[in-house]
Amino acid sequence: MASSEHVEADNAEAIITRIEHKSRKIETLLKQNKPVEALKTALEGSPPKTKDERCKSANWIVVHRAIMAIKDVDSLFFSLDPEYYDILMKYLYRGLSTGDRPTCNQCLRIHEKLTEKAGLGCILRSLADTANTV
Repeated sequence: MASSEHVEADNAEAIITRIEHKSRKIETLLKQNKPVEALKTALEGSPPKTKDERCKSANWIVVHRAIMAIKDVDSLFFSLDPEYYDILMKYLYRGLSTGDRPTCNQCLRIHEKLTEKAGLGCILRSLADTANTV
């Protein structure tokens, strides 16, 4: 048992390193005024393939940064590929669970447009997928 925990810890460190790299890339995109590209980058490879809560929290911080940078929610879905819809919905629910008013307001704005675009199936898939938690 200790051996698998050690492997998970090593894996977690590698995942944290990838998330840190992703975070730097997102900051660069945001400085270039490319919030949709930043969101796509944040959602790529998400959620991390681990049960380690440090990894999930670190990745949430990166995704949250990108979500909060979106100003024009309407134009977001002209550029965001449908492959990102379900994972974005999961992160929107994570954002709503924080109880932070600005985060909740932004998540609700995006949730409304995402539901219009992707339909109710997106909500059901994100809630039913208990294997890939964010």
